[in-house]
Amino acid sequence: MTIKHFLNLEWKQFFRSSHWQKSMALNIVLVFFALYFMLTFLVLGFSVVPLLIKFAPEQEVFVVLNSYLFYWILAELFIRFFFQKLPVMSVKPLLTLNVKRSKVVHYVLGKSALSFFNILPLFATIPCGIMLMVEGYSGSLALAWIVILLLISLTINFINFIIESYSTESELSFLPIVGLLTLLFGLNYFNIISFTSIVGSGIIYLSNNPIFILVLLACLILVYNFNFKILRQKLYLDSSLKSKVQEVNAANLAWTERFGDIAPFMQLDLKLIWRNKRTKSSALLMVVGLLYGLFFYPQPMYADMVYIFPFIGIFVTGIFLINFGQFIPAWDSGYYKLLMSQNIKYEQYLRSKFVLMSLSVIVMFVLSIPYVFFGWKILVAHFAAAIYNIGVNTHVMLYGGSFNRKKIDLNQRAAFNYQGTGAVQWIIGIPLMILPVLIFALFYLLINFEAGIAVLILLGVLGLVFHKKLMKRITQRYINSKHVMINAFSQDN
Repeated sequence: MTIKHFLNLEWKQFFRSSHWQKSMALNIVLVFFALYFMLTFLVLGFSVVPLLIKFAPEQEVFVVLNSYLFYWILAELFIRFFFQKLPVMSVKPLLTLNVKRSKVVHYVLGKSALSFFNILPLFATIPCGIMLMVEGYSGSLALAWIVILLLISLTINFINFIIESYSTESELSFLPIVGLLTLLFGLNYFNIISFTSIVGSGIIYLSNNPIFILVLLACLILVYNFNFKILRQKLYLDSSLKSKVQEVNAANLAWTERFGDIAPFMQLDLKLIWRNKRTKSSALLMVVGLLYGLFFYPQPMYADMVYIFPFIGIFVTGIFLINFGQFIPAWDSGYYKLLMSQNIKYEQYLRSKFVLMSLSVIVMFVLSIPYVFFGWKILVAHFAAAIYNIGVNTHVMLYGGSFNRKKIDLNQRAAFNYQGTGAVQWIIGIPLMILPVLIFALFYLLINFEAGIAVLILLGVLGLVFHKKLMKRITQRYINSKHVMINAFSQDN
């Protein structure tokens, strides 16, 4: 099987998947964001040299520019680790065919080199190289500098995959890389080791002596071959069939029976949350959400920023609602087909999710009451945010879930894990977080604090009053999308 066949399969997989077909509007939004970042980097590339000349006219611009590349490398390592994953296509069907594993691995690694993360920096480095030539630097120097940065980006690309391959088993696997980057930044910041000078001088030397760029090329080949070795060892059919033996701890969920016909669904959700790595981690994030206000309230500079109180309240009381609700019904994607084949009422299934999210909001509000220590307005804002979360945001989450088309692996870690995340999860943040803050700010500026709080509470109460009608419409939306979601959850996205 040649590379041409791989490209053909990739093309068909992309356009035939439900993720592409689910909504053209969402794909347009993704293209918009890609164009936005390209334009931003393009403007940055053309403006950074003139800005350095303006603010540091007594220094050589090429020296100053390279002194900041250490921070560029740190930022690139950080962003790639948390956002970029190895683009492994669905190779399980190929493992039973007469296809060399080496060809599959080379294709996967080669595809990663053409990812958006490697193309985007070129929109900044190429214009910056052009501006260097405008300022009188030779074309060979600018070209060598661009090639050096490209090789560094590609090397970081494959280093990231090496780090990722050794950090997928632990839930706190992001801590070592964060600690290492923090250590490097601290050593440089406190002038213990001047990495800015070391990196800057090294790049300047390589730019003036292009023959030594071969050293960077050798490093790139080395990390590529190391990735090839790791991935080739994992590319076996039996390795994908292995399953872990886990001990199941039973819990007393008899208290859920008071909720009547939705109790079985609530019990399933609670068991799912407690028994799986990703859902359990999402639940543990409630602690982080509860302490979120401590980043703002103790600081005097935020004491007069009353308009941020509802935003913090929405986040603190709705942390579980946000983490759990955004992936409804994808949490059940592993057995969604079986679930939909049972004689159950869809409204009961969705109502159990609503009750679970509402209970979490109530619990989080009660736990956040001690924030009254920083002022009564904070407690009132949290109360209004809790009512708004229950009356409005629960319905927003349930409606947004009807657009989910990505399967979720419950055994993966939750921290900085974007598997199963699509445009829906980003777009839904507008009505979820931004809209209530804008509503409060409008009435707060036009009238007073009490008016803004009253409007949020009123909207939450209206959501509860019209709950049955809203649930009826949401349920119908899920029923209409039922077979599309079954087909989508059957795919490996």
